[in-house]
This record gives sequence, C-alpha cells and structure tokens, in this order.
Amino acid sequence: MADASEPSEDGRMPFFEHIRELRSRLRNAAIAFIVAFVSCWFFAERIYVWLRVPIDNAWFNNADTLGSTAILTYSKPTEPFWVYMSVAMWAGIFVASPLIFYQLWRFIAPGLYKKERRIGIAFAFFSAIFFVTGALFCYHFVLENLYTFLLSYSDASLKPTIMMGEYFDLTKDMMLAFGAVFELPLLIYFLAMVGLVTHRGLWKFNRWFIVLAFIIGAILTPSPDVISQIFMAVPMIALYNMSILAAYFVTRSKEKKKHAQRMRERDAEARLRAKQRRDEDEGEDED
Repeated sequence: MADASEPSEDGRMPFFEHIRELRSRLRNAAIAFIVAFVSCWFFAERIYVWLRVPIDNAWFNNADTLGSTAILTYSKPTEPFWVYMSVAMWAGIFVASPLIFYQLWRFIAPGLYKKERRIGIAFAFFSAIFFVTGALFCYHFVLENLYTFLLSYSDASLKPTIMMGEYFDLTKDMMLAFGAVFELPLLIYFLAMVGLVTHRGLWKFNRWFIVLAFIIGAILTPSPDVISQIFMAVPMIALYNMSILAAYFVTRSKEKKKHAQRMRERDAEARLRAKQRRDEDEGEDED
C-alpha cells in the first residue's frame, strides 16, 4: 500500500500530513543550521576580519582626514563576544542555505504535480547560488563605495567612532538585502513554470518595475544614501529583464506542448469523425 505521508499524483496531501511535513522540514533545517553555526563559530573572528575589508579600504580612501588605519570600538566588555556569536550565526545561515532552501522546496513540492517536483534539488542549489552571489556582489562592489561615501563627511573637526557591532549589523543587513534581491530570477522562473506569470505580462510591467526597483532599494537598504539605493536598483532591473527572458523560454515551451496536445486531440477527433462516416456509409450500403 502507498505511504499515507506521500503526496498523491496530483499533489494533494491531507491537512495533518501537511502539519507533520512542516514539522519535519523545520527540524531538518534547524539541524543543518546548528551544525553550520557550530562550525562557523571556530572561524568567527576570521570571518569578521574578512568583513572588515570594505571599511578598511574605505577608511584608507579617506586617509587624508582619518589616517590610514581603521579603528573600530566597542562600548561593553561583552560586545566582541556577542558580535562574534552573531557572525557565526549569520555565517551558519549562509553555509546551511542550500539545505534550508531544499527543505523549503520539499515542503512546497507536495502542492505541485509530479513532474514539477523533480526539479527540487536544482531549485535548492540555484537558490543558494543566487543568494550567495547577491551577498558577494554587495561585498565586492557596494560596501566599499558605500562606506567611502559615508566616511567622506569626516573632516578635521568631525571624526567617526564606529562601533564593531553597528558596523557588522549594517554590513549584514546590506548583504542579506542583496542576497534576497538576487533570488528574483529564480522566483519569476518558478512563477512562470507554474503558469502564474508570462513573459508578455512581465514585459508590460517592466516600466513600472523600474520605479518599483528604486522604491524597494530605498526600503531595503538601511543606509539613506542614494549610492547604495542605485547599486541595489540597477542590478534588480537587470535581473528582472533576465527573468523575462527565462519566462519567455518557459512560456514558449508550455505553449508548444499545449499546441501539440491540441493538434493531437484535433487529429484524434478527425479520425473519429472519419471512422463514424465510414461506418455510416457501410451501414447505408448494407441497407
């Protein structure tokens, strides 16, 4: 007999099985995160030093007023410990993100048809790739320019006192925001795959999305400066247009399959009508 916890062919699953499935997926994601967190804890200080590179470079870019060495401070004796704890936690999320995305997909998959559930592993893999790519894009191309701009307000009478915890929070928030934005192509591809959007509708919405991208950039970037908002909005617009191309191939493929199915049904109907006419002709000949 079939396992009751397995979804049916059309993706339906009983309500309480959904609850059990959610509990199972949350447990697996939590285990993956805990293992990644403990592993990253041993490298938390090194990771923080790596995260300091953008502010160090930005400080050097303003060396004429600040000096050549960046100085970060803390106000409480326990602050470095908790900052490194936070570094390990967020690094663990990044490391465990493939398994977390995979568990998310496994929870969503029962609502899909069997042929759509086969791409679960690829979905988890590319979700993590896009997420990490967005974070690295922010690290390499955005943060140094952002901090250079912010430190440019300093002069001989105005010196910054940067707290290590506040610096990490801003850096982490920026990287998370860019990681989320870079999931856009995968999200649109998924929506196109299940038939909720098409390339035609996405293209019509393109001009409105440009305005929306700058609004989202202003909301998601914790810093109020225009530079970081532009650095988020422009990649978002580029990713959206790339998503239109992906949706085009998905939609065209589905339309070709539907057209081929209609042609087969039409041919079958034509053969059936021809057979019926032959049967009628044979009956008249017998009469």
